[in-house]
Amino acid sequence: MPITPLTPPEPPSETTTIGFIYPDHAAEDDYPLAEQLLGGDMAGIKLPVEHIYGTDLHAVPELLDLGSESRLADGAALLAKHEPDAVVWACTSGSFVYGWDGARDQADRLAAVAGVPASSTSFAFVHAAQALGVRRVAVAASYPDDIARLFVDFLGAGGIEVISMGSADIDTAAEVGGLSPEAVVELAVSRDHPDADALLVPDTAMRTLGEINTLETRLGKPVLTANQVTVWEGLRLTGKSPLVRTLGALFGQRGN
Repeated sequence: MPITPLTPPEPPSETTTIGFIYPDHAAEDDYPLAEQLLGGDMAGIKLPVEHIYGTDLHAVPELLDLGSESRLADGAALLAKHEPDAVVWACTSGSFVYGWDGARDQADRLAAVAGVPASSTSFAFVHAAQALGVRRVAVAASYPDDIARLFVDFLGAGGIEVISMGSADIDTAAEVGGLSPEAVVELAVSRDHPDADALLVPDTAMRTLGEINTLETRLGKPVLTANQVTVWEGLRLTGKSPLVRTLGALFGQRGN
């Protein structure tokens, strides 16, 4: 009997495009990696990234400037050519530094100027923790301690209890982006707590997508990282919840 060759599956007729506004340059290559792991064109998912620029210092005045309305409006304008279905401000510290209400206003103003649903990495962490049903977490932060504590406050406002927090006291995003995979794993693992339901690793300047499964295997619990939850948040805004084994427990949940 002749063998009938397999016909490659057709790409979806509709494409979901999620645009990311990313500050400066550090770990933005996590986003094309995420697109690839999610299936890319064959899954009908596009994750374009556009950059805005400021001082990459982890300090309150610089972070407030980086996440300002005018800078995010510039980012939304750059993303317009991609015709995104949703937009996410891919910066944890540049959102939580505003506090809960300020970050909500920031996202609302971004949605207004972009003309599509919008969010930020800080809200992504809270929504992801809620989706996994975790309430008690450990935080492994790259930031200086004073900035890391603002993240703890933000999580608390979202109903997430931080039972331990360790900060690596790294001053700039560029330094974080230069960490080796081994250094990323060590930074995270060394700051876990045995009583935490999950470990949270903020800072979109840190390359983490390739290390999530390693971390979850080492720790035996969900690990939420900045670029991972940022991508997930964009998918959530568009009603997508693909199952992907390579992106950790968060992407093993249907109907997020």
